[in-house]
Amino acid sequence: MPASTPPPPGRTKYTRWHQVPDGLHTKTQLAERDPPLKPGADPVAQVLYHGNSCAPLYDLTAAIPKRRATPAQRAVLDRARELQYVCRRCGVRDDEPLGKGRWCMRCSYAVTMWEKHAQAQSLARELVADPAAVLLVVDTDPGGLPDSQAVAVVRIPDHQVLSTAEAGEYGTPERAAVVERLDVLLAGRRVVRECDLMGPTARIPFSLISLPREMLPSAAIAEHAWMSSEVLSVAGVWAAWYAWTDNPSSTLPAAPGYGKQIAWQRSPFLASDAQSMTELLHRIADGAEPVWEKARWLADGHGVPVTTGVHV
Repeated sequence: MPASTPPPPGRTKYTRWHQVPDGLHTKTQLAERDPPLKPGADPVAQVLYHGNSCAPLYDLTAAIPKRRATPAQRAVLDRARELQYVCRRCGVRDDEPLGKGRWCMRCSYAVTMWEKHAQAQSLARELVADPAAVLLVVDTDPGGLPDSQAVAVVRIPDHQVLSTAEAGEYGTPERAAVVERLDVLLAGRRVVRECDLMGPTARIPFSLISLPREMLPSAAIAEHAWMSSEVLSVAGVWAAWYAWTDNPSSTLPAAPGYGKQIAWQRSPFLASDAQSMTELLHRIADGAEPVWEKARWLADGHGVPVTTGVHV
């Protein structure tokens, strides 16, 4: 509160500590007396400190004894203060208070990764239960696998192939016809795509209407919603489930090795590749897909995180 701001009615304002008369004290000053006291009435004045803050001042004659904690209460308070340094998940004691949640940094990372892992399973279950959900695989990379320039759409719940087509050359009527058919087939459906850079090819849907490393116009994304970067990718679901990261300070799951490990096949036969991805989503939904053996919640020796209750 600036010095120019008037005090509340009936309260004197002092702008320097040395101006405060004997008999007026702050709450802290009353509590530090022996025996400790606390205010017994409303403040009668205030003093400016730190330039723009005001501390209420209380009349010493109106103060009353401050109730002391019993030995049992002190023991509870001491125990609570001690627990602020102890991780409630693994029991490790830290040098600093752990704050809300009371997890050490290692457990905090583990729990965050596990939550993303669990979210991946929830997503997979939603997709498997959605009769209209489909998986789209697009391969138009001239430098990719031989004879693999094609498009495939597979229904996720039953792995049924709904469409396969040659992609055609960029800028040709054949390519435009493929895009138009996809617009019709994917309308109103939940679409998942491979959309990653793992393996020998980059199977990215918007490569159907743009050259490699070419910026996709926003108008094109608006016209063909299934090309949007917001569309879920099977690689992202699997990476979150698998829970690998090469950065000990990161809670972002990644696709390990960019081609060194994938959980589905990669071949010139896009329809069968897409079916292997829908099968992967089923395994994640069922909890049967393997998890990285060094996943945070496994490597720290405490298993699946418990998000409720106190361990110590």
